Amino acid sequence: MLRMAPQALVPLELRKRPFNLADARRHGLTKHHLEGEAWRRLGAGFYAWKEIASDPLVILGAIRRRLPDRCAFAGRTAAWLHGLDFPPCDPVEVAIPLGCGVSGRAGVKLRRVELHLTEVVIQQDLPTTSATRTLADLGRWLPLLEAVIALDMGLHEGVCDVYALADWIDTHPGFPGVARLRRALALADAVSESVMETRLRLLLIQAGLPKPLLQVPLYDDTGGFLGRPDLFYPAQRLGLEYDGAVHKDNLAADNRRQNRLLDAGYRLLRFTASDVHSAPDSVVQLVRRALTASAPTTAGNGRDRDSPKGVAAGKGRYGERLRPR
Repeated sequence: MLRMAPQALVPLELRKRPFNLADARRHGLTKHHLEGEAWRRLGAGFYAWKEIASDPLVILGAIRRRLPDRCAFAGRTAAWLHGLDFPPCDPVEVAIPLGCGVSGRAGVKLRRVELHLTEVVIQQDLPTTSATRTLADLGRWLPLLEAVIALDMGLHEGVCDVYALADWIDTHPGFPGVARLRRALALADAVSESVMETRLRLLLIQAGLPKPLLQVPLYDDTGGFLGRPDLFYPAQRLGLEYDGAVHKDNLAADNRRQNRLLDAGYRLLRFTASDVHSAPDSVVQLVRRALTASAPTTAGNGRDRDSPKGVAAGKGRYGERLRPR
């Protein structure tokens, strides 16, 4: 009769966090035990129970134990810790204060920066650059389009406001990349609701087209709500929509909304991710032609944001619209 192999001993304390060999020995495990199926090696002498080994917080926790106290997670890693939709471990980004003698770490991108203690906070029990510093760094380090995406996301989620970023720019004029951050902030808009919406908006602006309004509620002559296009040119009564994955699930409702807008004298262009990524010139040409064409007129012209039913667009320090509070 075959006998089942004994179940691996997994101490309760080691099911919650990464650990090294010394920790394992304190719980009665040897290096031989850690070579079993129950464990995963995280690198640099750290291990984790297999059920939690792929958790970003476990990976970051192991890296944190290998770093000096003055270091903090930064960039996209910090953005994820602040609740933004960024990959936290591809790679892990760490801010190292100038003069701190730390060599390279496998799987870790070290950024040697001026970092004041007031710019370090604790997020998810891990030292992290503050929300303002995190967005300022992303705005300096990333290409312009990706920088605007990061700022749009952070401003929309409310982790930081435009005034804090403007003040950071004013007090750090000599930092590398500040000119790019300033430009990104001028293009950022807290009302943007998705990455692809930002990509579509930036595609048009960088092609020389006017900056559209975002998420403008439109009404008919009786005050009835018609819809809220992603991007809107009020003078041309032209709305632009990005159709993401949820569009297929909401096709009927989207079609009804489009019909109401057309009936009220608005025009609507719809684009997909494939349009923006694979045919950007075609997108720009379509919008350019629509902007130069005469706006349609109907008996019911509808109301836009400039009407009594509309919502005024607040202006930020650099001309960007602020998220309504």
